[in-house]
Order: sequence, then structure tokens, then C-alpha cells
Amino acid sequence: MSVAQDGQPGGGAEQQGPRHCYRHPERETGISCTRCERPICPDCMVPASVGFQCPECVRSGSGTGHPPGASRPRTVAGGRVTADPRLVTKVLVGINVAVFIAVLAVGNRLLDPLLLFGQAVTQPYGPLEGVAEGQWWRLLTSMFLHQEIWHIAMNMLGLWFLGPPLEAALGRIRFLALYLLSGIAGGAVTYLLAAPQQASLGASGAIFGLFGATAVLMRRLRYDMRPILILLAINLIFTFTWKNIAWEAHVGGLVAGLVLAYAMVHAPRRRRALVQYGAVALVLAVIVVLLVVRTLQLS
Repeated sequence: MSVAQDGQPGGGAEQQGPRHCYRHPERETGISCTRCERPICPDCMVPASVGFQCPECVRSGSGTGHPPGASRPRTVAGGRVTADPRLVTKVLVGINVAVFIAVLAVGNRLLDPLLLFGQAVTQPYGPLEGVAEGQWWRLLTSMFLHQEIWHIAMNMLGLWFLGPPLEAALGRIRFLALYLLSGIAGGAVTYLLAAPQQASLGASGAIFGLFGATAVLMRRLRYDMRPILILLAINLIFTFTWKNIAWEAHVGGLVAGLVLAYAMVHAPRRRRALVQYGAVALVLAVIVVLLVVRTLQLS
């Protein structure tokens, strides 16, 4: 069966009914690429010398008078459209699994220096250790630690399903910033509110940041939000009913994810960089304030 460039059977048949974006079939549109004539929605339109072009024509060099990279297609948050929208997600999963295997092989010698806790003596007659003693790296390293197989399995499952759509929508750099800052924010809230000797580990803060970001993105794209809200509600119920769960990390990561994602997907195009960098700076500033306040309390 022959297929015309606009996706309709038969090159000579006149198109009937509404047209839909070839990259987002659920979106109706009245705009076509001026080069290949495929229908495109606002998120896929790349301005050309005359009309708009689709991302594929721009990549191949569209005859606009500019090199192919000059009008590179962008995501809804302004990131670059990439061929593999799972790359950062795969790397993060790989790091978590590699650290998990390393901890199983080495044991406490590797685990103890990377755990998150405020202030404690880890060995008899040993010195005080923890974030309050200047070991700030624990806020980052604890995000990649897991001791139980069910723990890493649940977190990596969440990362694998929530990560790629967000990575595709935000772009790699923004997605990585969202993940890391959500995890660090969760650690900072844990440091502030938990007992100083309470050890914490896991990627749950970052995963809850992805939950919040997914809800913001689905609302921005006007998708049905009920599935993500139900899933988030179930996870929050587990957060506050199961024992030995650092609820502080979940709440801190969720709030950071909501703030960052809202700034990323709702920033006006002309001030996109300013709003997005400003949101990142704001979250970082709040994290620093929490760390300083708690450190002064424990000093």
C-alpha cells in the first residue's frame, strides 16, 4: 500500500477530517511542514524562512540558509531533541546498580563513608562524623546507596518508567538537574528534621521528585492526571505508614521536583533561561539555608 507524505493512504486522495501531528498523534493541528508537508503541532514547529518545518527536515538541513544545528528542534522545556531519550536514565540506573553490587562485595567499608546522617560516632572511641562535621558529600553519595534488593528494585523501577518521558520532555541536562537536586533536597530535609544519628540512604527523594515533575508535565500537556495522582497517593501512604522509611526525603524531593518542573515547562520562551536558572538557584539556596541552620544547631 502506498503512503503519501502526509501519512494518508494513496498519494492522490484528498485528506478527510482533522489532521494530527505525526510525532504526537493525539494532537490536532492545521500546520504542515513546508518541506515535507507532514502535519506538526506547536511543540514540533521549527521556524523557517517561510512557514515552519518539522524536526527531521531541520536535522537534515532544510534549505533555510542556516546550518542544520542553527534551528535545532527543542523540547517543551527548551532542551535539545535527542535520538535516545533514555540515555541519562540508563546511566543513572547503571550507577545505582553498580554501587549496589559494590556495597554487597565490599560491605561496611564502602557503605559507612557514603551514608547520610547528621552527626554520630560510627566506631568505638572514634571521632564525630556526618554532614555536620563537614562531610557534605554524603548528601549526594547516599542517593546511590541501597542495601536491600527490594529497595533498589522499587526505586529503579520508578526511575525506568518515570525517567524517559521526563528526559524526552525536558532534555538531558534539565532532567539530570531535576533528578540530582530533588535527591539532594530530600537529603537536606532529612538532615534538618531527622535525629542526627539516624542513617539514611536510597534514591527515593529523587524518585519522588520525578513523581512531582511528571504531574506538572502532564498538567502542562493536558493529559489525564488521574493515573499519576493515584500512584503518587499510594506512594505517600506507604511513606507515612511503613516503618524505617525516611519520609523527610520523600517530601523534600517531591517539593523540589514540583518547583523545578513547573519552572522548566511553564517558563516563557523569551525568558526561559532566566526562569529556569533562577528556579535552580532558588532550590540550591534553600538547600544551603537548611544545611547551615541544621549545622549550627548541631555545632
